[in-house]
Amino acid sequence: MAGTGARRGALWAVGIIVALVVVAIGGWLFVVHQMKERILETLGPNGSVEEIDVDFGHVTLSRVRLRGPQDWPAADAMRAERIVLDVDMRSLITRPIHLRSVSVDNYYLSIVRSADGRVRILPGLKETARAADAKPDSRQADEHAQEEKVIDRVSFERGSMEFFDSSVQNPPYRVLIGDARATIDRLHLPALNERTDLSMSGSIKGPQHTGTVSWGGWMVIATKDSQTRATLRSVDVQTLDPYLLKKAGARAAVTGGTIDMNVDATVKDNRIHAPGSLVLNHLQISDSGNPLDTFLSIPTKAAIAALKDRKEQIKLDFVLDGDLRDPKFSLSESLSKKLTTGFAKALGVSVEGVAKGTGDTVRGIGNALKNLLGQ
Repeated sequence: MAGTGARRGALWAVGIIVALVVVAIGGWLFVVHQMKERILETLGPNGSVEEIDVDFGHVTLSRVRLRGPQDWPAADAMRAERIVLDVDMRSLITRPIHLRSVSVDNYYLSIVRSADGRVRILPGLKETARAADAKPDSRQADEHAQEEKVIDRVSFERGSMEFFDSSVQNPPYRVLIGDARATIDRLHLPALNERTDLSMSGSIKGPQHTGTVSWGGWMVIATKDSQTRATLRSVDVQTLDPYLLKKAGARAAVTGGTIDMNVDATVKDNRIHAPGSLVLNHLQISDSGNPLDTFLSIPTKAAIAALKDRKEQIKLDFVLDGDLRDPKFSLSESLSKKLTTGFAKALGVSVEGVAKGTGDTVRGIGNALKNLLGQ
């Protein structure tokens, strides 16, 4: 009798364990299904993913694509061969939701700057993510949308970023950054009121030289407080041609040279302080024949004559200061007089009449710096 009772107890124990396993598997399959649905809802009608593989603690998306909207200058806003989410599974129960990392590999990202200066990235994704959070329409869904989500690190590897700038020309001027790597550390969603570390590096290939670009520092995204450093090294002048040259008739041509630049920007309470330097190396320009054409607001003929003795290096220092809330403040405008006067002084050219030609030319450099500063 004792042996029969023991066997019966063992069978009950095995049955309970099997039942728990079945429930656990069923629960996990439900979680997997919910994850897949949520991902597809977040990508929205312009997004697609060929495969979603959910392992315990890891979600892998293969061949992800987010198509650009109708007014987008590129076919895709983003695509990636693989995106891997490393999920802290305990956080699905204990909250807040915690992702140890999101890694994006073999990717392409397009970024658009409109004529009015607005910068757009991943168009529509924020709206579809908000809609996914709000489905179904209930207080619980609203609370879910507002609950904290923590991402330790987002990384971008082996990719390229393409900038389309409508502020300098139409159709938009295109700058491609290859070998682009980027990291974003410590994201607290949706508030974004914690300090986030940011870094980006890549290469810009020009007609004669391949230069490098890097940007990094920290930012409190909600308040825009930040401390960042932007750097250009050996970037072909011709790559930034629309920012530097303005023409009255036919464009004066840059035939050689590179640019080095550093900008250290601090934003506190919407006020910016950003000292920097711009160096033109081995600059060469040709005469278009139009006396009204300028380079950095210096008449082309005068600039060419002065450059005969200054082809090695020309350095311009500047400091940006202003209130980002003031609609009259412009980073590009604040650079205009300083860079024009500095370039004229460096070349030994009289500044008489130079101010009259300032306007759009030096504003172009300001726009380029504005893009790098992310303002």
